[in-house]
Amino acid sequence: MRFFILSSACLMLSLSVLAQNNQQMKPEDTEVWEPVPKVITPGNATNTAPSDAIVLFNGKNFDNWASEDGNPIKWILKDGAMTVVKGGGMIKTKEKFEDFQLHIEWATPAVVKGEGQGRGNSGIFLQERYELQVLDNFNSRTYSNGQAGSFYKQKIPLVNACKKPGAWQTYDVIWTAPRFNADGSLKSPARATVLQNGVLVQNNVSLDGPTLYIGKPAYEQHGAGSIMLQDHNDPVSFRNIWIRPL
Repeated sequence: MRFFILSSACLMLSLSVLAQNNQQMKPEDTEVWEPVPKVITPGNATNTAPSDAIVLFNGKNFDNWASEDGNPIKWILKDGAMTVVKGGGMIKTKEKFEDFQLHIEWATPAVVKGEGQGRGNSGIFLQERYELQVLDNFNSRTYSNGQAGSFYKQKIPLVNACKKPGAWQTYDVIWTAPRFNADGSLKSPARATVLQNGVLVQNNVSLDGPTLYIGKPAYEQHGAGSIMLQDHNDPVSFRNIWIRPL
């Protein structure tokens, strides 16, 4: 019992120190610009849902989704895709997941506006906490741990496998949720493998904790979570979303 109390106290102290340090940081402090992932040209591939998958979005309705704030979804539903409406807020799946295989297709606007993080920006939050970045990085530079294929501010993609603006792109994700001990301390971190357009960009990486814009991440105990899509004020579109709980 003494060890349990000590472990819990140490965990709370560590989180408190980290939170204080994060308050003193700026967003730029966690931007990594080097190395720059090599640019490659992906092949052409499609991926339909297998028979045991849960189809989260079939292009026809928002039945499996809810807005983060509980209000009606404001995103546009058109031509088999759903598109972010500026100020519409994030949306998330009604069902929650832990370990899974996820397939999702996305497209940034064909007409390019902005640069860097202001160009076709969105994100896919796994378990509502861990952001797989969506961004137009076709001939566009930003910090390497914030480009498409990255786990935002944590893991740089192995290569830049982006297609041209307006083209449909795919992410295929194998996700292992973090596990926690009874006292709330971390037992094993979240792990992920990601293919972008059929190209390996994250190879069984271990995450440092939930995504933060400012500061260093740290784990806090949680359970299953939704798949959440970000409204970053850019009209990014999504389609053909399915998941296989593992």
